[in-house]
Amino acid sequence: RRAMAVMRVNQRALTSWVGIARIFAIVLSCIAFSLVASTGIYGGAYGTWCMFTWCFCFAVTVLIVLLELLELYPKLPLSWDDFTSAFSMLAALMIFTTSVVFPSTFISSPCNSDTCARQAAATAISCLCFLAYALEVGLTRAKPGDISSFLSTVPGLLKVFEAYVACLIFSLLDDVGSEPALQWCVAVYAICFIITLLIIIMTIGRCLAYMPCPLEKMLVGYNALALVMYLTVTVIWPLYSFRNTRRPNPCGANCWWNKRLGVTFLTIFNLLAYLVDLVYSTKMVFVTVP
Repeated sequence: RRAMAVMRVNQRALTSWVGIARIFAIVLSCIAFSLVASTGIYGGAYGTWCMFTWCFCFAVTVLIVLLELLELYPKLPLSWDDFTSAFSMLAALMIFTTSVVFPSTFISSPCNSDTCARQAAATAISCLCFLAYALEVGLTRAKPGDISSFLSTVPGLLKVFEAYVACLIFSLLDDVGSEPALQWCVAVYAICFIITLLIIIMTIGRCLAYMPCPLEKMLVGYNALALVMYLTVTVIWPLYSFRNTRRPNPCGANCWWNKRLGVTFLTIFNLLAYLVDLVYSTKMVFVTVP
């Protein structure tokens, strides 16, 4: 008798609400980069970033669906729930950024050409794609009291947000010169980014269990320290970045003044993220949920 290998197929990977959200994300991201590719106008750093975002999210989501459909993900040496939660949050943030950057960079007014119409359609499709990933984040978010998958909890999702915002800050940083105050700000951005990224990677790789100290209390301590460090940067960065300077006229997209202003707002966003992260982490550790 011949032994026949039977491959199991998990239909819930396509029929569950999470699976449906992923299918929509796959289709919408594919349409978005196809429309932009058909115009042939996506050069420069911003255009390359937008195309990379759509293609990257499309490819990884297809891989996730296939691994769940064929039930191959248990063989991977990682925490699958943490990985998918972190990716869906990252994809939502990347697609949201692209949906803002692309039209502001490539669509000009009045929009009355076929190329512009396809660019506008790609923008609308990208916005819908963001909603699909945001829906997946909402569907996979852990219920209160459930910490089996850390990156699906509010503090875990905030870790992804904090790391992504830090990457945006790095993309806007210009030469800070020999000013010690601005060098301190860059050091804070780098230190907090590296530690947050390590937490994400170690969580996905199931390495946090080997930590020699209580993980939950360590995270609370780190969040408190990061909050204080970002609080100093929130004051120091705008004070020394715009001291004795005026906004150049004209000041285009690559103007140093606009970039430093963007860093200022992103710093405030991360400060608020670390504040919320500290509140939720403290609640998870010190408040018992029945």
